[in-house]
Amino acid sequence: MFHELIVIDDPTPRPGPLNMAVDEVLLTTARPAILRFYRWNAPSVSFGYFVRFAEAREIAGNRDVVRRWTGGGIVPHGEDLTYSIMIGAQDGTFALPSNVIYQRVHSILGNALRENGIVAVLTETKAPKISDTCFANPVVSDLIESGRKIAGAAQRKTRSGLLHQGSIQRGNLDERFRNAFAQLLGERIVEGRVEAGVLHAAEELATTKYGTVDWLRRR
Repeated sequence: MFHELIVIDDPTPRPGPLNMAVDEVLLTTARPAILRFYRWNAPSVSFGYFVRFAEAREIAGNRDVVRRWTGGGIVPHGEDLTYSIMIGAQDGTFALPSNVIYQRVHSILGNALRENGIVAVLTETKAPKISDTCFANPVVSDLIESGRKIAGAAQRKTRSGLLHQGSIQRGNLDERFRNAFAQLLGERIVEGRVEAGVLHAAEELATTKYGTVDWLRRR
């Protein structure tokens, strides 16, 4: 999918606002594309830009909550494998329609799962929406295992690039799986990390945006 891909397997568990901010900051540096795997410092719930805070808070219970910049529904984190892909506007993939990028990423993700003994298939039709809980509502190109949605994602496309934030609600996805997914996504893999400058900018963005009441309760 990408000629060159920077892979960041971020080992540091971070709070939700900082995780969201790191993704947004990395989007501005996505030349070439970046794949980031990340962890949460506490059981959390992220919810899409258009979801109402009251519904997210009710579903989250006592877990931390954070509003994403991307769309989509309400997603639990802590036991899932969370990842993001940042595609700069200069990358040829950026010119593709968002739904095509979604399908290609999930098709590759499905292949990586199968390489690790997990059989998951792409959905071909959208299921009726029954709630804002993301994994209760499979959409086209989500991944289903034994009738249950295990992988979904949300996107945000701007002039500067596309942010794809995904969650795989499946245990036992270790380094072998992460490597397989990366190698299927990129022809040339470059190991990366969250640089100090990126982290500093993200900490500031988390403070002024993702961690604020105005952002959290904007709907």
